Amino acid sequence: MQLLIFLLAYPLLWLISKMPDPLLYSFSDFVFFIAYRVMKYRRKVVAANLVLVFPDKSEAERKQIEKKFYKHLCDSFLEMVKTVNLSKEEVAKKCVLKNVALIQEIEKKKSIIIVCAHYGNWDWPLSIKNYVSSKNFAVYTKVNNKYFDAWSRKVRARWNTILITQQETVKTIVNNKRDGIRSIYGMLSDQSPQVSRSQYWQDFMGIRVPVINGAETLARKMDFAVVFLKVSKVKRGYYNAEFIPITTDAASTEKGEITDRFINMVEAQIREKPEYYLWTHKRWKHRGKEEKRAKILAKKSK
Repeated sequence: MQLLIFLLAYPLLWLISKMPDPLLYSFSDFVFFIAYRVMKYRRKVVAANLVLVFPDKSEAERKQIEKKFYKHLCDSFLEMVKTVNLSKEEVAKKCVLKNVALIQEIEKKKSIIIVCAHYGNWDWPLSIKNYVSSKNFAVYTKVNNKYFDAWSRKVRARWNTILITQQETVKTIVNNKRDGIRSIYGMLSDQSPQVSRSQYWQDFMGIRVPVINGAETLARKMDFAVVFLKVSKVKRGYYNAEFIPITTDAASTEKGEITDRFINMVEAQIREKPEYYLWTHKRWKHRGKEEKRAKILAKKSK
């Protein structure tokens, strides 16, 4: 069944990847109508998230953010598909990488973890490999359909970036460190971890929730540099991606320092242009569970 679904969908994906920009974004407008008006894809989740995060905004303001978000969501999905047929020159025009010299300078001395959020377009910045000599890895979430997963890996690995799952990350980093292979690791670090595995809680957009601190833990242990990738949408189909240093000496930072800086940077990014954040995920679903988690840990320690 997985293969059948993939074979039925693939011709459309191929056709989308060949569309010129005017047609691509006209098609995105149609997809927006279907997803937002007809299917009402996760609209309750998005509306609930916006109420939680922006209680001081009016309903009309939140509705405006919601509509802009869905239009961007459709754009970003089709842009990911479009990646199949984008040349290096084309992606360089569509996603301008800023402060690449920072990465080039750091990689001469040590490996780097690049952390970013589900904001803007997080696929096209993978083209950083065109400008650096280090081996590149990007941590991704595996797709349930193995055929779509293989296709997704192919699309996102256009620029010789190796995709690895979360389960493969630690082993890959440890092996590369042991073998003296300087590498760059891209990590989306704003997801909501399972409460049972959460180790660090912080206020995110004014709401206390568990946050992922894996990038910090690995960076401090391995003495990597940590860089924040700030993606800004210039206009439809065009982005800037700026590399901002968090620390070049993770081993000397205090526990929680790197994660807190990252969270603060993501918050500032969201508050500036909230419509480009991924609001369809239940990011704040574990709010209010910190005390319960602490009690469970206390019982286990006895």
